[in-house]
Amino acid sequence: MRGMLALAALFLATNLRAADSPPRDPPTRAEVVYGPHARNVLDFWQADGDGPRPLLVYIHGGGWTGGDKFQEGNPQRTWLAKGVSYAAINYRLAPGDPLPAPVHDAARAVQFLRTKAIEWNIDTKRICLTGGSAGACTAMWLLCHDDLADPKSQDPVLRESTRAAGAAVFRGQTSIDPKQIEPWLGPNVLQHRMIAAAVGERTMEEALKYYAQHREVYAEFSPYNHVSRDDPPLFMTCDSDLTVPSRHASHGIHHPLFGVKLKEKADSVGMECHLLVGKGATIKPKKYQDAVEFLEAILRVQ
Repeated sequence: MRGMLALAALFLATNLRAADSPPRDPPTRAEVVYGPHARNVLDFWQADGDGPRPLLVYIHGGGWTGGDKFQEGNPQRTWLAKGVSYAAINYRLAPGDPLPAPVHDAARAVQFLRTKAIEWNIDTKRICLTGGSAGACTAMWLLCHDDLADPKSQDPVLRESTRAAGAAVFRGQTSIDPKQIEPWLGPNVLQHRMIAAAVGERTMEEALKYYAQHREVYAEFSPYNHVSRDDPPLFMTCDSDLTVPSRHASHGIHHPLFGVKLKEKADSVGMECHLLVGKGATIKPKKYQDAVEFLEAILRVQ
């Protein structure tokens, strides 16, 4: 029960503010601009405690085509009570702003937060990422990708590191390459809008027609392709239905096989990776009970 409640607090978000839902606790700092675009804004809740505080950064889902940093249920309360600060970010959306825009915006948000380390009392060595679906894909990409910091940039934000201490994600895509995921999951996974919109196409037919020109983008933004031994630790929580081929678009795009495939690769190269599949723990990690326990360890919560 603890695990399910914890996951609900961590990952469940909605685009709709239900009339009967309680108001969200106001952020310490709301709608802070971290970049030049209208959706480059974030909310930040500052935790109390002695010394610089660890930080958990939430990246919302929505197939990179929708969604918002707003979350029902005040999930930040769990972390503030543990002395962990919390941030939730917005980013540009596809297909109007295809890759790399959504993911690079998230990277910039992490870099921006590092520039606020002194002012906002952030321990830059204890920053973790979390999110579901496309937010999970983004978090895993940032976790596994080489650091994007550019020490020579004239923009002080871009001089900062994009690396995190760890990530705990839910129902994430570890590859978005249609030529890779269709053999894994069957044709239904390609019916989800995320795969075409990610490269700026309106339909999957167009995305496949022009696959040659999109191939490098699909490869670059598939976390699976960046897994290496020196990557920080990852905890993945996945749905229980391992049926293949996938039954429909939503099942395909959130299929637990994404987690299984990345876990296999991580194990093969020596990256620390933990996988929890299904409410009944069809597949469960040896070391951690759930994502909260993992994050507490990585963030060194006392």
